[in-house]
Amino acid sequence: MNKKFLLKNKYTLVVLAVVVLAVVFFQINKTKNSTGLKNAPTQLSISGVNEVALKAMEAIPQDNVPTATEKQGLQELPFKVENGEKVFNLTAQPVRWNILKDVTVTAWAYNGMVPGPLIRVAEGDKVKILVKNNLSEPTTIHWHGIQVPNNMDGIPDETQEPIQPGETFTYEFVAKPAGTYWYHSHYDSDKQISVGLSGAFIIEPKGGLASKPDIDKVLMLNEWRVIDGQTYAAMPATGMDGNFFTINGKAFPDTETLNVKVGQKVRLRFIGSGQMIHPMHLHGFPFKIVATDGNDVPETAQWTKDTISVAPGERYDIEFTPDRPGRWMLHCHIPHHTTNEHVEPGGLMMIINVI
Repeated sequence: MNKKFLLKNKYTLVVLAVVVLAVVFFQINKTKNSTGLKNAPTQLSISGVNEVALKAMEAIPQDNVPTATEKQGLQELPFKVENGEKVFNLTAQPVRWNILKDVTVTAWAYNGMVPGPLIRVAEGDKVKILVKNNLSEPTTIHWHGIQVPNNMDGIPDETQEPIQPGETFTYEFVAKPAGTYWYHSHYDSDKQISVGLSGAFIIEPKGGLASKPDIDKVLMLNEWRVIDGQTYAAMPATGMDGNFFTINGKAFPDTETLNVKVGQKVRLRFIGSGQMIHPMHLHGFPFKIVATDGNDVPETAQWTKDTISVAPGERYDIEFTPDRPGRWMLHCHIPHHTTNEHVEPGGLMMIINVI
């Protein structure tokens, strides 16, 4: 290559050299980042070296995690009364939880069940909840939608210090207003909620519900990611989307069958406790939306529908009265959400068995 050629093409050569160096640098960084993630799933989407993100995307540790002794989530949590307060106990702990008979996830659960226990109180009750942390990392609890004092709101390093492993924190507040609420971790919630740390909190109005339903059921909607037997937090739009979907901790066909008699009034309380929207469709009967996010909808403003989209964090109470028998399906109308590992039927489906 002669001197004349080099002088004539020096700018082109400089550009080529820069491009080559950039490619080499990118490949080195890519290799460096990929080695920082243990048991990585096949697809990830993060930028740069982000140790917190890398840790959140790791498989949930499953060595020496006990199998759950409870078989169903949302069991009503007992309490004792002390000095005029209803006292509850919650323990956050890892368990191996069956979302299907042949599919087990490593969950972080309250009191060994997914979802966590159902807390049911009356409006105006004084409540004390002792939360023990048996996890390997800190946690807190946020009482989603309940009008608690600011220092009971569960925001780490803002309204309270995180609950460290082995520690216990006491939450105290007056239960108000009446409605459908839920509780969940607010520490590393992208991971902790996704692997099970949530439960339902129902505050009954004094005198009970005016509509007097015969059946009153809470349905919590979640997503899970299981790859080669290991559990990851399901994180949409990161390449870590869910491949299993659950109603109250179970995927179809292991979801509960709700048995109803013709003429009985049914109230379903949907809670969007995952990270994806779920348009829930009821076969056979229209329903009325009677409450949103814990707030009653006046009768004159109640919409009649057969599908309701439940976004993350939202709650919708619906009511309907079946007028004929049959095995009627209730399911998410995003077809992928009614699959188990991409195989239909599965996921967010359950049977309303009218007799």
